Amino acid sequence: MRLLSFLGLLAGSVAFVQNVVASPVEPEAGEPVVLAVAVFPEDNAFGHVVNGEQNKIFVAIENKSGRNITLKNIAGSFHHPESNKLVKNTSALSYGIPLLEGATLQLPYAFHSEFKPGDYRLNIWLEHIADGQTYRVTAYDSIVAVVEPEGSWLDVKLWTTYLIVSGLLGGLAFYLYTTFVPQPKKRKTPPVSAPVGTVTATGAGGYQEEWIPEHHLKKSKKTKATGAATSADETSGVESGTEGRRRKGKK
Repeated sequence: MRLLSFLGLLAGSVAFVQNVVASPVEPEAGEPVVLAVAVFPEDNAFGHVVNGEQNKIFVAIENKSGRNITLKNIAGSFHHPESNKLVKNTSALSYGIPLLEGATLQLPYAFHSEFKPGDYRLNIWLEHIADGQTYRVTAYDSIVAVVEPEGSWLDVKLWTTYLIVSGLLGGLAFYLYTTFVPQPKKRKTPPVSAPVGTVTATGAGGYQEEWIPEHHLKKSKKTKATGAATSADETSGVESGTEGRRRKGKK
């Protein structure tokens, strides 16, 4: 009988120890036990944080305390991976929803990133209120890689940047060409003198000589004088020949 009593007491003691070990232990007196785990979505298995985009992470929450709590907000921060120095805090997302005893909940949290590409320590936490006091629970604390977004042929900003840069380079090239490359000199054509006065043509084919240059008039006058003298000589020769013939006929 005593042996059976001793064995029963030993089995009860082992069961009690197991229950104590299995039950969650609150880290501080009066603080409720709330579990929180944050994971990236399936399409971001490596946990990359993309600059210029809204990065999403899911936070699973479980209230394992014996009290009802109120989820206040979810927030985060980026730190230097080696020195743990704060780089920047992410925006806090307020909820203000009650979380009953033993309830579980999964909520999305999105944050923006504009950092130099590289490795950073990301810390995500939630804050809840129990009995008028605020508590913080860490949901994610690990190294993540901040990367630039992948380029796309349909990226309007990228095409706009290319056009602006191309225009600047084209203007610079044109300026250098016109400044340092010798340009061919343009030949100046002498201006044509306009006729002075009005030119009036006559019905007999005459013309006014006032607009004709003087040297052309001198040449034409000399030509006319020479032609007239030649015609006079020919006429006198013809007349003298005719008179000679008449004299011979009289004889």
